Amino acid sequence: MKETFKIKVNGSYHRVEINPETPLLYVLRNNLRLNGPKFGCGLGQCGACMVLFDGNAVSSCQLRMENIGDRAIVTLEGLSGREGELHKVQKAFVEEQAAQCGYCLNGMVISSVSLLARNNTPSDEEIKSGLQQNICRCGVHARVIKAVKKASNPEL
Repeated sequence: MKETFKIKVNGSYHRVEINPETPLLYVLRNNLRLNGPKFGCGLGQCGACMVLFDGNAVSSCQLRMENIGDRAIVTLEGLSGREGELHKVQKAFVEEQAAQCGYCLNGMVISSVSLLARNNTPSDEEIKSGLQQNICRCGVHARVIKAVKKASNPEL
């Protein structure tokens, strides 16, 4: 049975009529047409579908609509500034060429933003720990660490 939900995504409120057990990922991609979060494993183990949920990086495939409430959701699309300027993490990822195929990129960026919000000068080990939920088969981990370090620079 469908219910109507009011959710705040990227600073804007949206009403969606959907089954309460529907994963947030499906609403973001199918109803709101946001392409940042990707469908990966569907089990919350790969990081491709990550979003910021009240500032914390979470797997949107594991969040059911009935559990969203009034929390703020930010996707990759919501990180850019008003004039379209890239978030400092996005900018650092571009500058360090920290993407290859790009499938994991959403989760890597979202996890990095969440990490830097909690710890603005993380060590390499803290970065690795903060990104442990993100699987990347392309082998760009060293460049991702460099990008997160660069983004932690307050002058960027």
